[in-house]
Amino acid sequence: MSARYQVLHDTHYRYDSPVSLAQQLVHLWPRACAWQQCEDRQLQVDPLPTRRRDELDGFGNPLTRLALERQHDQLRVVTRVQVNVLSRAAPVLAASPPWEQVCQALAYSGQALPAATLEACRFRFESPYVRLKQRFVAFAEPCFAPGQPLLLCVQALMQQIFSQFTFDASATQVATPLVEVLQRRRGVCQDFAHLMLACLRSRGLAARYVSGYLLTRPPPGQARLIGADASHAWVSVYCPVNGWVDFDPTNNLLPTLEHITLAWGRDFSDVSPLRGVILGGGSHDPQVQVTVLPLDEGPA
Repeated sequence: MSARYQVLHDTHYRYDSPVSLAQQLVHLWPRACAWQQCEDRQLQVDPLPTRRRDELDGFGNPLTRLALERQHDQLRVVTRVQVNVLSRAAPVLAASPPWEQVCQALAYSGQALPAATLEACRFRFESPYVRLKQRFVAFAEPCFAPGQPLLLCVQALMQQIFSQFTFDASATQVATPLVEVLQRRRGVCQDFAHLMLACLRSRGLAARYVSGYLLTRPPPGQARLIGADASHAWVSVYCPVNGWVDFDPTNNLLPTLEHITLAWGRDFSDVSPLRGVILGGGSHDPQVQVTVLPLDEGPA
């Protein structure tokens, strides 16, 4: 099975004062994965950048660097992509190894590690938005019974976050500390992904932050899933037997055909859709509009 989508992502900055120089990083191209293919991509920037360079970042994500060296009082970045998402084989969660065994395999032993395990180890540590604390271990304690298969534990943690936290777009900002999110039990998909990462990494497991989009087409009479037609975030956990397995704590499910993967990294700071450095500008907040449309429903 597969699903084809067109995604339009429109970011518009209006500055209080002119910007004389800007350097921007754009993470808005779908990543090439075994389960998805980017069929077409277009980028429109106004004003036109002085320089543009397409490359891969340190995590293998598609990245575009933009330099704007002429004075401007607004910036608009629009991407339009077509992506084909393929179905993934559902992992047998109960067949995964015990979580303690996976922690031991990821821990430093002085011995050479397999390449996949060594790569996973870079996602075990603290990052700018994910701290390692005992309180995150304590929060996740009910999910990690001794000898329990790893992926069942991760599923239980996902369900616990989903059931105990409320989606509230006004409750947090990008830099809201996770300790505050844990105390208030409110936030958005980015917060829930960061919290799940903190719980897993604090226990010695490897987990990475995944950015992308989510489309839902619920049955008649049922509510649309949170995060539809917007930027979304979820978590991927490393299991030596299964490789990387994705979990969406905002919606309590394993991503399939309705999740479009853009990029992955340690946390949001590695894969922010658009970020950079500007000279001038004053205060400014972006206006962001996202449309995710199945191609069989017609063009955007």
